[in-house]
Amino acid sequence: MIQRMSTAQDTQPQKTSGWRGSRELWLGAAKQAFLDTGLNAVKIQPLATRLDISRTSFYWFFKDRDALLDALLEDWDAKNTGAFVTACHGYAETIAEALLNLITVFHDESRFEPQLDFAVRGWAHQSDHVMARVNAADAQRLAAIQAMFERFGFAVGDADVRARTVYLVQIGYISMQVREDQATRMKRVPAYVKTFCGETPTESELARFHAGLGFIPT
Repeated sequence: MIQRMSTAQDTQPQKTSGWRGSRELWLGAAKQAFLDTGLNAVKIQPLATRLDISRTSFYWFFKDRDALLDALLEDWDAKNTGAFVTACHGYAETIAEALLNLITVFHDESRFEPQLDFAVRGWAHQSDHVMARVNAADAQRLAAIQAMFERFGFAVGDADVRARTVYLVQIGYISMQVREDQATRMKRVPAYVKTFCGETPTESELARFHAGLGFIPT
């Protein structure tokens, strides 16, 4: 449980009748407030006002604000870390194709949300609990990338360093809030893949990668 100072305003009231929204609705509003304004914006009454529903409906879905914050953290981990793990276990015939599967995650915000990752990392500086969750997520993501390299015959030590190179480059993009247009990013992908694994992706591999992202080279 995330340690927070509770306020009298956050004391659980009696449940009320009428439309209460849904757990997903409250969680979605909390995430948007977190991204727009920061952690201090994730409070019950402001969220109720944002959703135009009674604050009492909140307690049908969450015990208190801490429970909402825990759910927000769980949602981040399930989506963002889950995207890494799924991509690393995806089908690929070559290590270059496997890396393209992973790089797809970096480019597809419906699968991995970089702004959410950035916000949670900022939150971690305020909470030892959240920092522990971030460290655990980083370890899980690195382990998945390393296992992907090992699957294609890379030695453990080599796979470890290559995994860190891949991952820390991406986290650097997120931490520095790098902004590049899609064409620029796509142009660099083959060189990134070669840097990461020593192999250049084939034209057919790149074509599938582009098609998966809806990108049409000019």
